[in-house]
Formats: sequence, C-alpha cells, structure tokens
Amino acid sequence: MAQTTIVFKISNNLKNEIIEFYQDRFIDKKPPYSVFQVKDFDCVTTLYESGKIMFQGMAADIEASYWIERERILNNRNIKQELDKDSKKKDDKKNELKDERFKYISTIGSDEVGTGDYFGPIVVTASYVDIKDKNKLEDIGIRDSKKLTDDKIKLIAPKLIKEIPHVTFILTPSEYNQKGITNMNKIKAILHNKVLYALVNKDIYDYEKIVMDQFVYPAKYFEHIESIPKKITNITFTTHAEDKCLSVAVSSIISRYIFLKEMDNLSDSLGIPLQKGAGENVDKQGIEIIEKFGFDKLKEIAKLNFKNTDKIKFNMNF
Repeated sequence: MAQTTIVFKISNNLKNEIIEFYQDRFIDKKPPYSVFQVKDFDCVTTLYESGKIMFQGMAADIEASYWIERERILNNRNIKQELDKDSKKKDDKKNELKDERFKYISTIGSDEVGTGDYFGPIVVTASYVDIKDKNKLEDIGIRDSKKLTDDKIKLIAPKLIKEIPHVTFILTPSEYNQKGITNMNKIKAILHNKVLYALVNKDIYDYEKIVMDQFVYPAKYFEHIESIPKKITNITFTTHAEDKCLSVAVSSIISRYIFLKEMDNLSDSLGIPLQKGAGENVDKQGIEIIEKFGFDKLKEIAKLNFKNTDKIKFNMNF
C-alpha cells in the first residue's frame, strides 16, 4: 500500500480535543515547532504550532478521516474540497513553471523589492542577460531573491552588479510619501517602466523579450502608466517570472542587495536595527522610534500610508 501524506489546518475549537485524544501516545522527541507527534505502526500524526496537522503513512487517510468528519460536524468545513483546491493550485504552479519561453533566449527583465516593507525604500532594477551567460549565472546559484538568504545575496550580488548591464532606481520613503499615490501597483508600474526605459535606451542590447512578473493585469499596468510620455510597451507578462527568466532573477537579487544596504544605512543612522516586513514587531519599533526621535522621523524612514502608521498612532494615543 502506498504512503500518503494529508495536511490541513485544524480549527481552533478542535485543537484541545485533538491534544486530549492523542496525549497518552505523545513521543518524547517531537519535531521542531510541533505541539506533539504520535507514531503508530501505519500512521504518524503531527500537530504543529501553526495549527496544521499532518498525517503520514499507509493509514493516513483513515486516521485523518475522523478529524475531517469532526470539522464537517462542528465547523461545516469540507476539508476534502479544500485539499482538492490546494492540490490543483500546486499542479497549476508546476505546469506554470514548465514554461520555457525564456530559457534559451537573451532577455531584459525587471523586479522590485521593498513594497511590502514599512521601513526602507522601494528598489527596482532592470537587467539584461545575454543567453551566453546562462550557464555561468546558473552555476553561481542565480534564482529569485526571496529563495536566497541575505548572506548569499550579499555574496553574489556585487559580481552581478559589476558584470550584468542593469539600471536601478531607489525610491526613498520620504519621496514615496511626497508622491501621495496610495495604489502600490501604480507605483510599481511607474518604477518598472522607469528602469526598463532607461536600460533599453542605455545601449543596444540583442534581446528577444522584455519580461516582467505579472503583479497586475497587463491592461491595468498600461493604465497606470498611460500619462507617462516615455514608456516601454513590448512587455511579456508572466507569473513566477523570477523562476522562469534569468534577467528577472538577476534584477530581483540586485534589488534585494541594494535594499539591504539601504536598510543598513538607515539602521546605522538611527542606532537601531530596523525590522523588515509590516508585522507587529514593526509597529512596536515604530513606537520606539517616535518616542526617541519624534513622529517626523517616520516620514524619512517609513511608508506612511501603510496600516502600521494608524496602529502606531492608536497605540500612542495620537
């Protein structure tokens, strides 16, 4: 009989019931970030701190079926339907990543970093990758910056900056706040167009396609930049572009590297290592910064239209 793995997130009102059900069989050495693990002959059951429960083994479907039924009774959840939907998404992504249109051609590609971070700038880069450099780039581990550690990026990005034709633009937080544009996709479209236009007109490059990760429908992208007189329009939009196209992956790494350097500079100027992202830890740090430097300092280091600003003001009774 084949091994099976079933994973889904358990509802909060079932967590205690599951823990009580299995508690007599907990093993001493549980996996990292797990609440418990139980090892039966034909199924291993693990509940993680995130709320996900995993059933592995020949009887995984039998073991999971009880809790799937409990979810239906208590919470009117159709777990099988949820699992089928997740499976379809994974299959769709696998099929999407089989797209090899850009694998053997020279391309120009762009990517951005910082749009999800409260502190720090938005950095956008456009790069040209000659297909002759494909093997060399793949050998040094070029892939989407989100899949590389910051240490790895700091190691390989300087070489890319030196050897790969590119244009980078840094939108500082103070410039971002002055623009008064609340639609992040519009800002991204304007900045992508800016670096692409600059690179295309910087030199004569023998490329076949200009590639961009599809963060918005193409028609909407061009609507965002319709008032800009100098624009690039011969763009191929595709999802997961950083996984399919070397020039987009290179742009992702260069942008991330420069973003990290800018964050380090801001941190040094404050004497505080700034948090990335836009979570609760960022809100706490925002309060700390206001208490130490005043609210005006946020205008220099943060994107004020993020919800974090309202949370910070609320917690400080502004």
